[in-house]
Amino acid sequence: MPRLFRRCRVRSLASVLLPLASLLSVGCFATLAQSAANVPAPRILHHNGHYALLVDGKPFLVLGGQINNSSAWPSTMPDVWPLMAAIHANTVEAPIYWEQMEPKPGVFDFSSVDMLVNQARAHQMHLVLLWFGTWKNGEDHYVPEWVKTDPQKYPRVIDERGEPVQVLTANSATNLNADRTAFVALMHHLAQMDSAEHTVLMMQVENESGSIGAVRDHSPEAEKEFDGPVPQVVLDAMHKSPGSWREVFGFDADQYFQAYSVARYINAIAAAGKKEFDIPYYCNVWLQYPRGYQIRGHLLPGYDFPSGGPVQSNIAIWKAVASSIDVLGPDLYSADRGFEREVMDTYRRADNPLWIPETGTGDNFSAEFFDALDRGAIGFSPFGTDQTGWTFKAGDYPHALADNYALIGPIDRVVAQLNLEGKVQTAVEEPGTTEETLHFGKWTAFVGFGARQPDGEAHAPGTPHHDAHALVAQIGANDFLVTGINCRVTFTLAAGQTGHMQILRAEQGSYEGTDWKPQRILNGDQTDRGVNFRAEAQYVQVHLGTY
Repeated sequence: MPRLFRRCRVRSLASVLLPLASLLSVGCFATLAQSAANVPAPRILHHNGHYALLVDGKPFLVLGGQINNSSAWPSTMPDVWPLMAAIHANTVEAPIYWEQMEPKPGVFDFSSVDMLVNQARAHQMHLVLLWFGTWKNGEDHYVPEWVKTDPQKYPRVIDERGEPVQVLTANSATNLNADRTAFVALMHHLAQMDSAEHTVLMMQVENESGSIGAVRDHSPEAEKEFDGPVPQVVLDAMHKSPGSWREVFGFDADQYFQAYSVARYINAIAAAGKKEFDIPYYCNVWLQYPRGYQIRGHLLPGYDFPSGGPVQSNIAIWKAVASSIDVLGPDLYSADRGFEREVMDTYRRADNPLWIPETGTGDNFSAEFFDALDRGAIGFSPFGTDQTGWTFKAGDYPHALADNYALIGPIDRVVAQLNLEGKVQTAVEEPGTTEETLHFGKWTAFVGFGARQPDGEAHAPGTPHHDAHALVAQIGANDFLVTGINCRVTFTLAAGQTGHMQILRAEQGSYEGTDWKPQRILNGDQTDRGVNFRAEAQYVQVHLGTY
């Protein structure tokens, strides 16, 4: 049983013995504190251009699900856990609502936080918590009522017509101080509750930040700053010479000013929170999609997407200004696989690991998971994964997602380590494509989609629903870990190599943690014209040679 659940039992035993032996209790808490200090908190590791989320000091792959916005309540959480079990998730993304946590200024209610952490432990799951503070979907939906009803003290963004919109301005010190105070209280509470157990892996700071309804704030305070010089940190990030925002950026000045304002605001919140509980922090992104209102060929910030958020065109500013944010993660909701891959490549940077905090649960999003793994993602988490009736009813669940997680879940730690080493490649079937080629230096792998034909047909036929996929990882110079669904994997020598390929050994097995446990040797029908995979999860280590 995982370490964190053993600790829960120790605490329970200590509480029973407390009336009988207070000295024993003191010793127990001292041991827990020492253990917490010895076990590293979750963090992001960057190594040779690749990333991993380290949990208990080892690479961890988030197989997540984000629950619906209004599902993190005692009345609805019973509808969360059955679906999480059905999809074989290891991590739940759940929101923390500022309006619920601080119903009055300085008065904090952590009951929902405690519920989420304790229930996650009971279900042997990890958590990624989402701070719904100043921003949710580019507006101020989750700020407390005492903030919403006092616009003089907590001002909103003023649009170009002089009208307020439903967004707290990032150019207000009182807004910043209110959000920062609440977030610091939350992280202080989590540090007290979770420093030893590491149930909470990451924190999302705000949600799809930026402004909907205006490109930027036009309040007197914001106008004064906008007319002043562009800060050096922005000039350096964008490779520009000094000047005012309009002089430097022209048509894009309003959007970039808003990006700087929002990134600075969120960075101040994150920096203060990390002083209390230093785990990975990220911001999710409502993207710039190809279609929109567009003016002069440009998408319209504040209408097509929240203006100032960490969208594709603003990444450089955000990475420079929001240094306390470890990851910028795109929310992917597109039917265009080409666009999705382009976005993944945009956010997979030398200074930013790829993390997909939101995407769709439909079968058409299934291939995304393998595209993300192919690019070294530290995790993946579709949205709406509960049975409250908003996306799924009792007994229903996303079957394709469940199949993906069922395949990768038993080897998630292995895949996370191999991704950190840059050794994982995937192949995903697309309509009209029955084969994909993967290159591993000396060796080439051909992934055919569809089961081997009884008549010995050499080429794969494809599958009726175009749902075949494979993962191939090089675990040694001549050794590979292979798994997949409805496909076969055939190895050859790469072009220019001498000799002829032969499979010296194809061993089916399983992993206990990261230790390989062989079960049988495959040969004959199972390896003719490649290693064959059907609908059930199967893991094969292939040792190649030449003759």
